[in-house]
Amino acid sequence: MNPVAPVHAEQALEQLAQAFDHWRHIRTNRAAPIPPPLWEQAIALTALVPRGQVAKRLRLSGGELKKRCAAQQVPRSAPAALDFVELPGPPSWPLPPPPVEVELQRADGTRLRIHYHEAAPPIVAFVRTFLETT
Repeated sequence: MNPVAPVHAEQALEQLAQAFDHWRHIRTNRAAPIPPPLWEQAIALTALVPRGQVAKRLRLSGGELKKRCAAQQVPRSAPAALDFVELPGPPSWPLPPPPVEVELQRADGTRLRIHYHEAAPPIVAFVRTFLETT
């Protein structure tokens, strides 16, 4: 365990005790419930300092602190709630290349139209042959 952590935990407990003392001093009704932020801090401190020590220093009911700690704990066996996120995956089959159309026209009006859907054929040879033939 980190030797600095207990010192910080004790300081946090002391500061919270001062906050509880301040609240007890300024409250107008002795039966007023402890504010939720003070309870939350006390419960959080029980992760660092024994619950009995926290209850004693803050002048809280040990049973009440235990009950509130148990109410805030999430059961360890329960999985955390997850939101559904849909991720687009790759297609299950390779998509064919888009169709390509090449159209050429010579000066004499002759046309050559090539349609293909596969990988590009050696089109340079076709074009040369078409343009050079007169």
